[in-house]
Amino acid sequence: MMDAMEQELQGLTVLVVEDEYYLADDICRAFRRLGASIMGPAPTVAEATERLKLHETPNFAVLDISLNGESVYPLADELNRRGVPFVFTTGYDPTAMPDDYRKMPRWEKPFDPAAFALSVAALLRK
Repeated sequence: MMDAMEQELQGLTVLVVEDEYYLADDICRAFRRLGASIMGPAPTVAEATERLKLHETPNFAVLDISLNGESVYPLADELNRRGVPFVFTTGYDPTAMPDDYRKMPRWEKPFDPAAFALSVAALLRK
């Protein structure tokens, strides 16, 4: 039997876009523990975009701002068009971000993936 924590994100799909393998794996495991289905992880914008074409729209997304030097902002634009909430993960200062995205939720690396997933679950419950 699942406890309440394991059901926090039951039935929701989370797109994980992260190029650091171990961090991506940790994030995915943390969300799965809360009952979410994972779309990804995708290490590039192209792969994430392809997943969006092949699957239903996710309920939420986790976006690393810089994927091996490639900007994730075009994917963020697409998710905005689809009405998908997301959070950025980054080591960048908000002043390095485009104006449109400076006030978006973001977690600075390094962070605890389990605490991060719980935070997202709380955000999605609101």
